[in-house]
Order: sequence, then structure tokens, then C-alpha cells
Amino acid sequence: MRILLVLIMIFLVNPAFSCNSTLLDQNFRKLAGSEMVNLCEAYTGKVLLIVNTASKCGYTPQYEGLEQLYDKYQSKGLVVLGFPSNDFMGQEPGTEAEIQDFCRLTYDVKFPMFEKTTVRKGQAHPFYVQLAELSGTYPTWNFQKYLIGRDGKLITQFSPHTKPVDPAVVTVIEQALTQ
Repeated sequence: MRILLVLIMIFLVNPAFSCNSTLLDQNFRKLAGSEMVNLCEAYTGKVLLIVNTASKCGYTPQYEGLEQLYDKYQSKGLVVLGFPSNDFMGQEPGTEAEIQDFCRLTYDVKFPMFEKTTVRKGQAHPFYVQLAELSGTYPTWNFQKYLIGRDGKLITQFSPHTKPVDPAVVTVIEQALTQ
């Protein structure tokens, strides 16, 4: 019993186990599911690459690069988080079940995907409003990328034109993983 109390106290007071990030204190439903995930609770201490995605976009092949990053760096603490959005030219029109099937069957996506989310200025989900305020830009199209450090703070953002495996992206991710 005493050991359990000590472990609980360590968990509660140790900053490595607590979330001090107001940015990540957001709840999202898993794609095509009912389980709610608090980003803070689930990903504290991880490096996060946040991406608004779409299945019928010229940038859709970036799923492959995102999955490559996730596969290569997951064991070091990187998590890619996908947020499908239908905000740009209706390029994510399907149901969440259709999106999930497309991602898994076409690109073998294993990184976490969440509910369809509005990301455009004026209607954006509060999470994307905060990302825009911190980075200075809302997503300009599908596959905008925001990198968040282990401390829950925004490091940088990358435009949709920048591929996930671009050396500039990989370098910043590798630096973030060593901190």
C-alpha cells in the first residue's frame, strides 16, 4: 500500500508525468470511433507532428512520408497526429469510416487519426486557433504541419508544399527528439 502511495505521489508531482501545455489540453474523438483522447494525457513528453489531412488532394501521397516518419522515429518519441479536414475544395468528403479505410488500405497508416476537424480561419477548432496564433498561420491547404516539442510548445510549422521527409523537416524532428 505504501509503495502505491509513493508511486501516485511521484506521478502527481513529477513534471515528466504531468501536462503543463494548454495547447495540448484538447479532447478529440478517435477517427471512426467513440473513444475520446485528451492530447495532453496521451502524448505528454512526446514530440508531435500535427497534420490536417485529406484523401482527395494532390498532397495526399504525403501520407506515405508521414507514415515513414512515424515508423522511423516512434521508438524515439515522435507521434504523428492526423486530423482529416474537408475545408479545402471538399477534398475530404467521405465519412470517417471511409477515411479510415482509405488511409489504412492505400497508405497503411498506423499513426493516430482523429475526427474530422475544421481548421480554416473563422471556423477553426480551438486547437487549430491556438496553433495559428502560436505559428502565425492557419493551414493554407491540406497537409499543413505543426511540430510540437516534448514540453508541449510549438517548435515550428511547415507549409503543405513541404514533404514530410524533406531534410528540413527531418532535421528539426531529430533535434526535437534529442531534447
